[in-house]
Amino acid sequence: MVVFEKNEQIKSFVTERRKIGHLIGLVPTMGYLHEGHLALVREAKKTCQAVVVSIFVNPTQFGPHEDFERYPRDIERDLRMLEEERVDAVFMPSVPEIYPRGYVTYVRLKGLTDCLCGRSRSGHFDGVATVVTKLFNIVRPDKAFFGQKDGQQVLVIRKMVEDLNMEPEIVTVPTIREPDGVAMSSRNVYLSKEERKAAPALYRGLMAAEAAFKDGERDSQRLCKIVTDMIAGEPLARVDYVEIRSIPNLEPVEIIDGPALLAVAVYFKNVRLIDNVVLQPGNPS
Repeated sequence: MVVFEKNEQIKSFVTERRKIGHLIGLVPTMGYLHEGHLALVREAKKTCQAVVVSIFVNPTQFGPHEDFERYPRDIERDLRMLEEERVDAVFMPSVPEIYPRGYVTYVRLKGLTDCLCGRSRSGHFDGVATVVTKLFNIVRPDKAFFGQKDGQQVLVIRKMVEDLNMEPEIVTVPTIREPDGVAMSSRNVYLSKEERKAAPALYRGLMAAEAAFKDGERDSQRLCKIVTDMIAGEPLARVDYVEIRSIPNLEPVEIIDGPALLAVAVYFKNVRLIDNVVLQPGNPS
């Protein structure tokens, strides 16, 4: 495994691998890796002969009162984990390498970024779209791998790739969960012991709503109420949103008659957790 910090270094690596016919897989991360990230790596290795993992805590996707400075970081641990997974290359640029002095160009999507997390985190998806565009231009992957846990992010990136005629195939990997159902996230380390005990309420709510959906419930308000009522049983939890939106356009849905995303965001003090399930009429969720 080789580690690169400069754009030109990773570009040269990719160029050499392409010369021998390798497909390039990219797993973009912000580090502090867990099994969810490693699941993306393992999926990439199934079809790509060269797997690149990027580690970059992207400042442009954090708001002014969010946790950029204290976002968990442990580069040595991350590199050990990736070495064990036999990753081919790690791209670990500095902030000035990605956003040099005088940088003024950003990618912005309309519609998909105005709801759910986009409503709560103004400018967040501008930062996501911009950094992913830059990573795609630098690494030029054949495939890029993202987790379903960030369901809105996946839809935003898919739309960006479609609209801007980008080449990477976007591969979505199912959410990896703790034994109690909590979606794996780097931010879980912020939770107190009591908050961590309360956190499975998100998953229980989603599973209860999914069960009702499988039993024939199609009314979005009633399904969302099932989730909200379940979370309300945890006094440490404060709901940011529980919503059902269409896939892929994230439009409001009253009666579900096509693929839909049931998404939830909940605060535990200042820690914000997100989760979702996909509801698909006629098929298992």
